[in-house]
Amino acid sequence: MEEKDQTVRVKRKRHSAEFKAEAIKACLQPGVSVAAVALHYRLNANMLRTWVTAHERALAERNRTSVTAPAAEFIALPMPATHETVAPAPADIVIEVKRGAATVTVRWPGSAAADCANWLHGWLR
Repeated sequence: MEEKDQTVRVKRKRHSAEFKAEAIKACLQPGVSVAAVALHYRLNANMLRTWVTAHERALAERNRTSVTAPAAEFIALPMPATHETVAPAPADIVIEVKRGAATVTVRWPGSAAADCANWLHGWLR
């Protein structure tokens, strides 16, 4: 005689979104354990903990996406008047050459630095 495997499938109970929300809200109260809420609502504590965890993750994701940085804006800064931005005249260029006991000092205006460089280049040849 052959025995057939006759497994009986138990239909899972489906809970409404309102019921889940009520049970989750009860779990989130201070000083309340998930196990106590599960007993009260006749639920499996592990399943209820899964609901609570999913709810907390959804809240965290919603908070993460709702917090955005303010848009960058152009901020005009006051600039000093043009007469204040003119750079001071460069100091004089001083070249001092010593040979034995003799010293030669040449002063050149800083505003003519290019001319000084040309003169010095020709003099050092």
